[in-house]
Amino acid sequence: MSSRKLRFDGWVLDPESGDLERAGARMRLQEQPVQVLRELVAHAGSVVTREQLIALLWPKGVVDFDTGLNTVIRKLRSALGDTSETPRYIETLPRRGYRFIGVLDPDREVASAVSAAAAVSLAPRVTPAPSAPSNPEPPSAAEAALVAPHKPGPPDETPTPAAITTPPVRPLPLQAVAPIAVLAAAASLTVAYALWRTHSGASVTSVRIEAPSRPGLAEGAPTNAVGFSPPPHSIAVLPFVNISGDKEQEYFSDGLTEELLNSLSRINELQVAGRTSSFFFKGKDVDLGTVAHRLNVAAVLEGSVRRSANMVRITAQLTNATTGFHLWSQTYDRSLGDVLALQTEIADAVAAALKVTMLGDVAAKIELGGTRNPAALDAYLRATNAHFTLSDKSHESPVALAAYSEAVRLDPKFTLALAGQSMALNQYAASITGRAKHDVLDRALIDAREAIALTPELAEGHLALAVLFERSLDFAQATTEYNRALALAPGNARVLRDYGQFAVCMGRADEGISAARRAAVLDPLNPGGLTVLGYALFFARRYDEALTAFQRVISLSPDYSVGYAGRGFVYYALGDFQSARSSCEAKSGFEWSQACLAMVYDKLGRHKDAESALAGLKASRGDSGAYDYAYINAQWGNGSKALEWLETALRLRDDGLEVLKTDPLLDALRNEPRFQAIERELKFPN
Repeated sequence: MSSRKLRFDGWVLDPESGDLERAGARMRLQEQPVQVLRELVAHAGSVVTREQLIALLWPKGVVDFDTGLNTVIRKLRSALGDTSETPRYIETLPRRGYRFIGVLDPDREVASAVSAAAAVSLAPRVTPAPSAPSNPEPPSAAEAALVAPHKPGPPDETPTPAAITTPPVRPLPLQAVAPIAVLAAAASLTVAYALWRTHSGASVTSVRIEAPSRPGLAEGAPTNAVGFSPPPHSIAVLPFVNISGDKEQEYFSDGLTEELLNSLSRINELQVAGRTSSFFFKGKDVDLGTVAHRLNVAAVLEGSVRRSANMVRITAQLTNATTGFHLWSQTYDRSLGDVLALQTEIADAVAAALKVTMLGDVAAKIELGGTRNPAALDAYLRATNAHFTLSDKSHESPVALAAYSEAVRLDPKFTLALAGQSMALNQYAASITGRAKHDVLDRALIDAREAIALTPELAEGHLALAVLFERSLDFAQATTEYNRALALAPGNARVLRDYGQFAVCMGRADEGISAARRAAVLDPLNPGGLTVLGYALFFARRYDEALTAFQRVISLSPDYSVGYAGRGFVYYALGDFQSARSSCEAKSGFEWSQACLAMVYDKLGRHKDAESALAGLKASRGDSGAYDYAYINAQWGNGSKALEWLETALRLRDDGLEVLKTDPLLDALRNEPRFQAIERELKFPN
């Protein structure tokens, strides 16, 4: 490697040592990022293809995640304070390669570097074309406001609703480091580097801070570091890359990622980003700074998985997201039967790298409910993968149920599989009626109780049981199980989300909204969690905040029907019937949208259309939609008919009744003796 230094835009790179300097700060780059930077600078202004770079870095054709091209580019961008969205030095050309667009210094010593680079063979290698990069936008003002505490305005600031209701919030088919020592909270990389040196025990001879070269950007710092101050105890686990050479093994790498994420979330000292948000970035060419900013985390764990027969190789690496410094990496070769213990090893190593003091028997917590049976583990990972690929149009996954059943058959004491099967059966029950539904729910109840009997400290078992009690309208037992799940897993986004939804329905609005907000903070890119927050705010009559939540849901997932229906209900509550109509008509085939339109059309004087919407709902739901028909009739001013439908719902044990206590759409009926009798019968907790 040439020792001639490369100079551009104030940066100085020593290719021999890998030292990258600017404004008095210095960091050490690994060999491959140095090679790529030399190559890009040598061909400044021209495209260097991915194939050319891969041939340069891996002439023997052996590529692993830890040295993968995307990883190398991310490391370079983090070091240079660059981003893929607004590149200053390295521009991505989708499906082609990269181009250096920085300004070379007039006194640069690049002649020998250019000639050396030109001597390298750049024969293209055939590799699969990468998908076009996705560039998620930074959090909007609305998103920021979404998780901010409510500050009530003047009493006349929010329109007074005409007695209103929403459909019940069903559990959605979406799931989700003791103190991390943040090496630098300052925006300037020079300060960050000095702090890092101090923490590592090295001496700092001088620190020089200069003005940023463009507005809002500190020299050498990642662009998102300005004003970026994530919680010091926070971490995200990105989907580990499947490098087995078999796309059919994708479920295995995804499943292991999720299990590792869950393992870390069981360490109370850590704040772990939720599964849906972490997997949002799967397959996308996004730098770690952008990931950290969107998930609001201080550290990122990523890795790769290679499986062969009964062996697995896992490579993991941890990066400080605020500074870009590489904190730790390790490669493990294990048999599949040792994967459970490996999760503890990795979690322990991550905690050590972050200087986290883990309290209690953390290893026991991490391995809780797992299995050492390789075949059972494989079936479980197939089940969880199928579980998370459901759309909002389906509650059923025969593949997931069959795989859960196989996992339990292979290891009857595999309590995570029992709890997962219980939740999957509960979701499946939402798509069927009659005796079959009761049979499925009975089976789900048996699985949840068995999971708790085998592993009383497993939060997932208590959560599964809580959701079942909630659906059966046994609110007292549901309260007990939710409280237990929350005590066991206070940092689990799924537990917080479901508990928040339930607490609001029980009339504990502040407590429920706080939990739902916490879930949204942990899993900010999960439309399901934001939907729960939106409905929680709706039931609390905080309509402006609810509207912000549903706008964010639609922004995140434009095809997610629940978001449009929820926004329609909020507009209806605010008296903006035209906006409510527009939102619900956007997904008019969705049942909740039909219920919304039945009310909206009536307010707009389109009574025949309102009756037609209700008739369509009845045709698809039958008596199982009794609760929905009740609040529609209440909004039509037909109180007697509404009460009849509520009594039918009570007789059928319609789980929509869980929201009766707080539902604003039923406010016009609350003084009716028949309504009060129904409320007493449901035995809501005080």
